[in-house]
Amino acid sequence: MEKQARFGLIGCGRISPNHLDGIAHAPHAVLAAVCDLDAKKAEEAAHVGGLDKYYTDIDEMLESEDLDVVCILTPSGMHSEHAIRVANHKINVLCEKPLCTTREKMEAMIEACHKNGVKLGAIFQRRTFSAAISAREAVATGRLGKVTIAGAELKYYRDQAYYDSGDWRGTWEWDGGGALMNQGIHGVDMLNFMMGGIDTVYARCDRLVWDTEVEDTAVALLGFKNGAMGTLQGATTVWPGLDTVFSIDGSKGTLCFGDKGFYRWQMEDPTFKQPEVVGSLGGLNCGYQTTNMGHTIQIEDMACAVLENRDPMIVGEDAMHSVNIVLAIYESSRTGKLVHVK
Repeated sequence: MEKQARFGLIGCGRISPNHLDGIAHAPHAVLAAVCDLDAKKAEEAAHVGGLDKYYTDIDEMLESEDLDVVCILTPSGMHSEHAIRVANHKINVLCEKPLCTTREKMEAMIEACHKNGVKLGAIFQRRTFSAAISAREAVATGRLGKVTIAGAELKYYRDQAYYDSGDWRGTWEWDGGGALMNQGIHGVDMLNFMMGGIDTVYARCDRLVWDTEVEDTAVALLGFKNGAMGTLQGATTVWPGLDTVFSIDGSKGTLCFGDKGFYRWQMEDPTFKQPEVVGSLGGLNCGYQTTNMGHTIQIEDMACAVLENRDPMIVGEDAMHSVNIVLAIYESSRTGKLVHVK
């Protein structure tokens, strides 16, 4: 068998099954250890991953196991702390979205990884979707003409029980925000990825339904680096939780796609045919498809990045920019002013 990168998990909660499955299906990755403060969660993850032991102490796992990569799956506001601890053990880091919740924390984890000579990869599995890749290429190659409008509809549903299920959920300190920072960050990242960069935001965020510290509903006007204008709608208040939809419109074409593939593909050039959608797509209400292909692709990429000594698909600095967009939206909502993304 070819060499494999040995993976560990810190955090065995809601997102851990995607990483366990991704590691199991990535040819160059193998699960070596799992850790969670909750022994029951850690034990369950170990059982799923085929391990006969588990850890409840992070440092014990890092000191006892020979690990190449550790996946950070803890509450968002803890990502920096845990990534730095891993980096200080000279182990590479693969962090779930969002990278962290403040610029200072993100800069600290990036600096720690650079200082220790380890790689920092970030999970944004929607970037692997073939529809998103095709849309990005259409924009970049000018096939849509002058792109003028683009938008994302991120209308999900989470009930009060969801927010009450963990002390960290719906808090500024540990969740870092609400509908945009947690669920909507994927859509923010995707729109920025496809359009070549979001430059300015003008937004309103509010708590309209749920009892949380953070927003459950948000709308933003966007200015893109290529001169186009756009809109972003994000919520956890829309029952029963809708499709994730992206649209990009230009002077020579228009396209729209969501969790079931392309919904519209109309081009002035008749030879520019709608591409076939292959691989994994998202799931209704920001859920996950059974194939879990997006996580598998990124875990395999991280394993190969370590084995080949190259950068992973999404590096820390890239993932930080997507969080900076959300932070700019929050700043705009607080101040009532147009904000330039840092």
